[in-house]
This record gives sequence, C-alpha cells and structure tokens, in this order.
Amino acid sequence: MRTETDNLVNRYQKLARIPGFRKGKVPASIIRQRFAEDLKSDVVEALVPRYFREEAKKQNLAPVSQPRVTDLHIQEGEPLRFKASFEILPEFKLAPYDDIRVSTIDTTVTDENVETALNNLRQQHATYNAIEEDRPLADGDFAVVSFNGTPKGGEADAKPVEVDEIMVEIGGENTIPEFSENLRGAKSGETRTFDVKYADDFSDKRLAGKSMTYEVSVKGIKTRSVPELTDDFAKELGAELNTVDELRNRLRENMQSEKEHEAAHQGKDKLVEELVKRNDFPIPEAMLNEQIDIRLERGLRALAAQGMRTEDMKRMDFDRLRTGQREAALREVRASLILGQIADEEKIEVSDEEFDREIESLAAQSKQTVEQVSARLTQDGGLDRIRHRLRNEKTLDSLYRRSA
Repeated sequence: MRTETDNLVNRYQKLARIPGFRKGKVPASIIRQRFAEDLKSDVVEALVPRYFREEAKKQNLAPVSQPRVTDLHIQEGEPLRFKASFEILPEFKLAPYDDIRVSTIDTTVTDENVETALNNLRQQHATYNAIEEDRPLADGDFAVVSFNGTPKGGEADAKPVEVDEIMVEIGGENTIPEFSENLRGAKSGETRTFDVKYADDFSDKRLAGKSMTYEVSVKGIKTRSVPELTDDFAKELGAELNTVDELRNRLRENMQSEKEHEAAHQGKDKLVEELVKRNDFPIPEAMLNEQIDIRLERGLRALAAQGMRTEDMKRMDFDRLRTGQREAALREVRASLILGQIADEEKIEVSDEEFDREIESLAAQSKQTVEQVSARLTQDGGLDRIRHRLRNEKTLDSLYRRSA
C-alpha cells in the first residue's frame, strides 16, 4: 500500500495548486496533510479491485457480481485489509442427457403443399380491373367502398370506425358475411346502412362482442384477374427461373428449408426444456437481473422499431415488466450454464473462423466495418459474450442431432 500511496502523492505534487508553492513544488508532507481523504479514496479505488481479482483467482472463484466491501482497514504503514461478499457461478452435478429424445414436426413437403403455394403466388400477383358498365355487385366482385361505423346501443368501450377506401370481396371467405349480404346487388354510387354483431372471439379484440352500425358507400366495382400458371409467369418471378417446373422446385426447396428450420427450432426448445427440468440449481441474482435487463432492452428496441415514442416507454411499469420477465430469464440463465458445462465435458470450442464469420455478419447487419464492431464489443465485454453464445449454440446443435 505504501508504494501505491507514494505514487499517488507524486501525481498530486505535479498537479496540485496550493498558495505559496509553485506548481510541482509542493512538499509531500503538505500533500499528505491537505489531501489525506482523497489519497485514501484513491488508494482504495486502485488496490481493492486488484487484490480482489488476485484473491478470487488464487481461490479459483468465478465472481458474477460486484463485491460488497466491508471492514475496510486502511492505515499508513499497515497492510490493507477488507472483506468482500459476492456471488459466484453455481456448482452443480450435471444430470445425464444422452438419453434425451425429442419429437419434431413432419418436414415432408407434398405436391398439394406446392400447388397451394403456387396458387397463393398467383393470387398475390392478381390485377384488379374497374367495371365501367352499370351493373349490380355480384359474388366474386370487389366493391370499392368507404364507410363509417358507430357503436350500436351506446356501448361505452366501443369506438367509431372510419375508412376512406377499401376493397370488399362479395362472398369472399375472409369477408364478414353481413358485408356480402348487404352489398350484394348494390350499384356504384349507392349507400347502404346495416348492423354487424361481432362474435366474442372475433380476431380484432376491439370489436369482439360488439355491435356496430355501418354506413357504406360504394365507389366502384372491380374484378380480379389471376395470372395463368405459365413459363412467362415463372420468368416474371425471378431472372433465374425459366419454367413452371423450375418454379415448383424452387418453392419445394424453400418450403422444405422452412419446415426443417421450424422443426429444429421446436426440437431444440424441447431439448432445452428437458435439460432445465433435469438440472435444478439456484441462480445468482446478479446473473438473473442481467438477463432480465437484456430481455427488457430487446423488447424496448422492438417497440421503438414499431414506432413507440420514448416518452410513452418511460411511463411503462418497469417493476411489473421485470417481474413478468423473471421466469423466462431464469430458464435462459440455467440453460446457458448447463450447455456451458456440457461443452466443457465434450470439449466443444468455437474456432477462430466461426467467430470471425459471426463478427462479419454483425458488421454487415449494422452497416459497420469489422474493426468498428470489434472495437465497440471489446469495450463492453461483448466479444466474450458472443463467443460464449456461439459455443452454447454449437453444443445445442450437437445435442439436437443426436436426439432427433
């Protein structure tokens, strides 16, 4: 401690401005007297973390929280002494896992699946043509309408609805029956008024169980023209496609890939669930709180991307949100520790090439250079977290291949 104090005194001598002494010429005894408390604080700030790290390493401990320092003894000419309490990585005996088997969804892509996808593509590329003749709306037509909807019977929690322009398919499977029934036979320029009683389980919760009165004005009539399934249609969908058969094959490959991805996602979730179920051990609050913070930050970024204003986010009940995230965060932390121990046992590591590919991918996503991303992640310890995540993902991939 004496060496550290002497170094600090020398630094203070160079910077201190005290009346009666030139800068850099203040005697050490004056520095020690005038800045006694500051020197003590600086010594503690410099030495406590260093000695804490050294002792933790010596005792083979892995702290996961900042130490709470008590019984600090610091006196000139005496050894620095203190007590530190902190949380460490939990020790647990890993339960057997080689017998875990998971069932997954069927990844078979049938001809019927492909034909349905082809039909959906044709529907997505349909064109709509205005009908000039003066005729009434019939099934299969699309009514171009504007409408106002008002709550029926003074329902307090229902709100008026106003739409400037929308197309309604008469008799369409996704069209509310009352709209088809009341608009069928109407002509362009007509206005019709009718009531709609929404089911209690209606998809739009704002309307579920409500009754509305609609005043609908027909602005025009259109018909839908769906393109034929030809080689020309296939060519319009991609420069590398020349025939309908090539389009079918491409759709089959994409659907197969999506199904396999979903099957792997579900299978890994079930595998992790079983691992967590078999390994029950306490989680340090510091690790749990850090994971809750990560989940909340991820959720807030998603809300911001959807357009939520910062002032609206600040009014959110964060205590309630943290409580709501606790169970999922607990599962994620426990799963991470379990996978880490399995990786240790099976000697699974992330190669430099795998790590570099991940950093390059992050750089491309953030539109930054690899150097910029690496510098940012180095400052907050992100590189170690990424390597740990990649190692766990690699371990989970290995377990999934063996369990499927």
